[in-house]
Amino acid sequence: MTSRGRRPGRGRTVTIAGATAVLVVGVSATAVQAWPRSAEGHHRGRGVSATTTPTATPTATPTSTTSASPAQTTATTTATPATTTAAPTASSSAGTAATGGGTATRGDVIANLFEWNWTSVSSECTDVLGPAGYGGVQVAPPQTSIKLSGSHPWYEVYQPAGYGLESRMGSEAQFKAMVTACRKAGVKVYVDAVINHMAGSGGTSYGGGTFDKYTYAGLYTKDDFHHQGTECNTSDGKINDYENATQVNFCELVGLSDLKTESTYVRGAIDGYLNRLIGFGVSGFRVDAGKHIAKADLLAIIAGLNTTADGEKPYVALEVTGGSGDLSPAAFTEVANVLTWGPPAQLKKAFNGKIATLKSFGESSGLPASAKSLTFVQNHDTERDASSLTYKDGDTDRLATQYLLAGGYGRAQVYASFTYSQSGDSPPSDAAGKISNTNCSDGRWNCLDRDKGVKGMIAFRNAVGTAKQANWYDDGASLIAFSRGAKGWTALNNGSSAKTQTIQTGLAAGKYCDLITGGTTTGTCSGTTITVGSDGKATVTVPAKGAVAITA
Repeated sequence: MTSRGRRPGRGRTVTIAGATAVLVVGVSATAVQAWPRSAEGHHRGRGVSATTTPTATPTATPTSTTSASPAQTTATTTATPATTTAAPTASSSAGTAATGGGTATRGDVIANLFEWNWTSVSSECTDVLGPAGYGGVQVAPPQTSIKLSGSHPWYEVYQPAGYGLESRMGSEAQFKAMVTACRKAGVKVYVDAVINHMAGSGGTSYGGGTFDKYTYAGLYTKDDFHHQGTECNTSDGKINDYENATQVNFCELVGLSDLKTESTYVRGAIDGYLNRLIGFGVSGFRVDAGKHIAKADLLAIIAGLNTTADGEKPYVALEVTGGSGDLSPAAFTEVANVLTWGPPAQLKKAFNGKIATLKSFGESSGLPASAKSLTFVQNHDTERDASSLTYKDGDTDRLATQYLLAGGYGRAQVYASFTYSQSGDSPPSDAAGKISNTNCSDGRWNCLDRDKGVKGMIAFRNAVGTAKQANWYDDGASLIAFSRGAKGWTALNNGSSAKTQTIQTGLAAGKYCDLITGGTTTGTCSGTTITVGSDGKATVTVPAKGAVAITA
């Protein structure tokens, strides 16, 4: 839908958002290249001078964690060993999915395919996410962005140059086809929305136009931004104190041009962009730098969003990296869901120490309300600043992801992206910056979403639903176990050797099929079997850095 209007006091007609992409033309310039991140209790980014060439994507990359050996993913018991089977085929139902555990109700897990191109996301939804029971996929910011010189660092996509959909990940047609393919596979699409700011300098966009830091032809002029000396009171126009609400809302995040979201015109332009994506079938948004937009403005933007193709208001999760009082993650739950750095920090500490401490993980450990939390083991920021586990932690990273899926706190994400040597490295791309198709076997991508043990735990999560955690067991160090009501039970071993233990499961007596090693296919257990006695207890051997999981 096209919405046109005249800006108050300007006497000119502009397109807020329309059925066609905004063409970005204007003043060409070269200036400071800025990371789209800032320091808020940890290092999130830095400025890069225009004369600096970003580090190229390395030719040698760290080992991916997706090829675990049988000893790492197979639970052993006193029962018959498992035999593995081929991956399941896609289900024709949007409500259910064929999984390692049979046909399970599709759940809420989101695969975060960070900076995968649209063609690769389409294939992953059809071939992997849909069949595995994922409920959604989070994709990179689709708007056109700045096109920096050199090796095209990943953070280009966090410097918008307009709201057209020609990006590093593909064309508008490819984006629309991706959304259609994912929805057909039963997987909802959630977009990373960069609406707090535009680019950190003038330049050229992936849409083919030129622009200035504060001038985006047909979209924004300098009056649509906050500036030093007017709204922002710092000497350089940037945020210097992340506990100061005025600076957080009105100054520039590491030099990125800060949108005047208190303006009805700016909010209308943002809603026009987001509603266009909703019109293509998008189901919700992860709002980048959500903490840096005033709550009243966020509420107004969210109120202006259309109903999705699912017949619901869009799911919205705000990035709130930290802060206290009115700038705390908990404070923003009054507006929408939140994603914050608390869960990944706690998980890193536990999995690098004693996972028995996870008994209090969640709201009792100071995290936001579970129903309002989009939770992850790592994302593109935390994996680069050492505040979380990363794919470089191998088996530990996979096990932490399995725990997050099993535990029930928050809405869980599984992170899959590209490998890197330097924090600014580009994803695998051509010389023009267009991201290459994902190849999970070449060592340049980390495809944790495909891991057999992770998919098995998604089947577990989908089966247990909202059942409460019960029957907690730990050995005081590296072995933990718990049930989810009477619907399922799991044990996880973060130790360096297998552990055998008799544990209360809370399940009825009988033989169960371990989902981590294969689950059931056409009524036959292709994983190991676990026997629960009349007292509800089972004797299991949990492999090193591994897990077992059964459901009723």
